[in-house]
Amino acid sequence: MPALRRRITAVLVISQILGGLGVAIGVALAAVLAEQISGTEALAGLAPTSTVAGTALLSMPLASLMASRGRRPGLVLAYVIGAFGGCVVVLAAVVENFPLLLAGMTAFGAGSLATLQARFAAADLAVPERRGRAISNVVWATTVGAVLGPNIAAPAGRSVSGLGIPAEAGPFVWAAGVFLLAALLVHLLLRPDPLLAARALGPTEPSPRGRSLRSGIEAVRQSPMAKLALVTVSVSHTTMVAIMSMAPVALSHHGADIELIGLVISGHIAGMYAFSPVMGWLADRFGRISVIGLAVGLLALAALFAGGAGPSHTQLALGLFLLGLGWSAGVVSGSALLTDSVPAPSRAAVQGLSDLVMNTAAGIGGICAGLIVAQAGYGWLNAVGACLLLPMAALAIRRAMR
Repeated sequence: MPALRRRITAVLVISQILGGLGVAIGVALAAVLAEQISGTEALAGLAPTSTVAGTALLSMPLASLMASRGRRPGLVLAYVIGAFGGCVVVLAAVVENFPLLLAGMTAFGAGSLATLQARFAAADLAVPERRGRAISNVVWATTVGAVLGPNIAAPAGRSVSGLGIPAEAGPFVWAAGVFLLAALLVHLLLRPDPLLAARALGPTEPSPRGRSLRSGIEAVRQSPMAKLALVTVSVSHTTMVAIMSMAPVALSHHGADIELIGLVISGHIAGMYAFSPVMGWLADRFGRISVIGLAVGLLALAALFAGGAGPSHTQLALGLFLLGLGWSAGVVSGSALLTDSVPAPSRAAVQGLSDLVMNTAAGIGGICAGLIVAQAGYGWLNAVGACLLLPMAALAIRRAMR
């Protein structure tokens, strides 16, 4: 079993590097491409928002597939849909069709969903006392792709210059190829399927009544810890997306150039992924609820630093780094607690529900963030983000006292 766990983890780590790379290559210039096709800056944000929407919309169908057929077919299909979406985006750029672009970006979101679901695949065969570390190792692997992706976007754009494809769409050509490579890797090497193997090796349990959204909601309703876990991953993700999405605007308003903005966002990404093994170890060593409390503290501190930064680029950079750390603590501990808290037959449906809720909330948060900044400023956005943490903190305290 230890050898099997190591092999499954290695396959998931490599596929996560590829998946993270594909997502980062495409998303890097998505808003620029949307502005170019639509002809207005006001619609540029709809491209990345469509990706988040696609991730949310596909969460439950793919979770249902995994519940019945295993992780491998679900992850493969997610990567294939993501590659198809990348091809549609390229077509939309060639014919300059904005609705087609949004449709392609929605399908492209399946690639993000595959990288999210991989963390749960890592937990399938992990022993409970090491589940946090198993999840965090796969989350950490995203660092490589997330850092390399934006830097590859420019060469990817230049590579299609002689093919009649706009340079801004070049990254999606590469992203589609990377997604297909990840799909092939998972199809050939993720054997035995970790979810099916876990069911075969575990104690016999009655089959779930269904693999639908309703069955996932029912499983969460019956488990107070699962409720806390769902709130944790959703609030952590929404707070991070809302504050981070408008940070480049706040930086540019105070004179930051593109290079400085890129450096600050890179620091934020490092906070999100690079320290996830530490968060996994803490969750296993000191308990999930303790690390959820750490996530609340880090996210609140991030909102304080970023919201009060004003013209200080250094303070805002520190705030965004703490924001990434808080996200990592919340998602790793929340994902481990969610897996711990529901019966094995219900896990895939509940995990799909988790990705549905967190991405839907984050999409709404990203839209609201722009409105809040336009009406009241970046400081007020951070204040609202801090307020979102209150139900998460209240539930954690309530569960810790029992």
